[in-house]
Amino acid sequence: MDLVIGIDIGGTKTKIGLVNEHGECYEKTFFRTKEYPNLDNYLDKIKSTVDELLEQFGEGANIIGCGIGAPNASSKNGTIENASNLAWKGSVPLVKLLEQRLDMPIRIMNDASAAALGEMLFGGAKHMTDFIVITLGTGFGAGIVANGQLIDGYDGFAGELGHVDMTIGDGRLTGLGVKGGLEAYVSATGLKRTVMYMQSKYLVDSRFRDIAYNDLHGEDITQAAEEGDEIALKAFDYTARIMAQALANFTAFTQPEAFILMGGLTNSGKWIMTPLEKYFNGFLLDVYKSKVKLLHSSMEGKTAAICGAAALIWETKKKK
Repeated sequence: MDLVIGIDIGGTKTKIGLVNEHGECYEKTFFRTKEYPNLDNYLDKIKSTVDELLEQFGEGANIIGCGIGAPNASSKNGTIENASNLAWKGSVPLVKLLEQRLDMPIRIMNDASAAALGEMLFGGAKHMTDFIVITLGTGFGAGIVANGQLIDGYDGFAGELGHVDMTIGDGRLTGLGVKGGLEAYVSATGLKRTVMYMQSKYLVDSRFRDIAYNDLHGEDITQAAEEGDEIALKAFDYTARIMAQALANFTAFTQPEAFILMGGLTNSGKWIMTPLEKYFNGFLLDVYKSKVKLLHSSMEGKTAAICGAAALIWETKKKK
């Protein structure tokens, strides 16, 4: 069976799995990225983990390549460059170094762009030519497809929409130090910060007044909204309004058929989606109104990022 190794490099976890041409993930596992601050040790861990997965799969695996999704990854250069949530700084020639350990074709791409390829090959965008994937986790990522082609950019860094300056209020810094940048407001981390902001702005009772920032989790905010907590509801509304304005602005770039949303913040369900849908059409130019869909990813789950990374190799094979 032809299989691709899919690797999703995150600041917290590195996820690895074996993926077939239909986007089905067989053996999969993860290890904690931060436990390997030394790059050589980290790459050795990837090699040993891949060997373990292949042993678990048994005979019959024909590995045709390895696809990697990572923050600040350049598909053109095979590098990760100054990722704010990874220990290795500067320009890291990850593909070149990993090729010394894995004897196979290797491709790397920004994780959100890899997710967009995954949606196009395996997910809800199979029949779309124009869409934008938005990843809402610790940060805000975007993968853009226009006219059936992934927009990768001159140097492989297209789609950094989370660092667009929204010139909002207090001017929070994004992970790359952009003041007022989108991901500082629209992300799991941004939602937590907004809860704290709302507590300073409104003197209403809330369960969050007894919770420290580091003890606050997205699930807590969703649960509080379910219970009618006014601070939680205001935080979701504030977040959704900013996101709606940003998506309306992005619509003018490529006029996508849909925005496909994935990541932790989307697990909040109606508390983020209902106000988002309410505000979105209001911000759109008249020519775009009621033409752009807001969809949940059909690839949500523990294997979505792995399959997105594997799509880098499967896409290349299907083009031949």
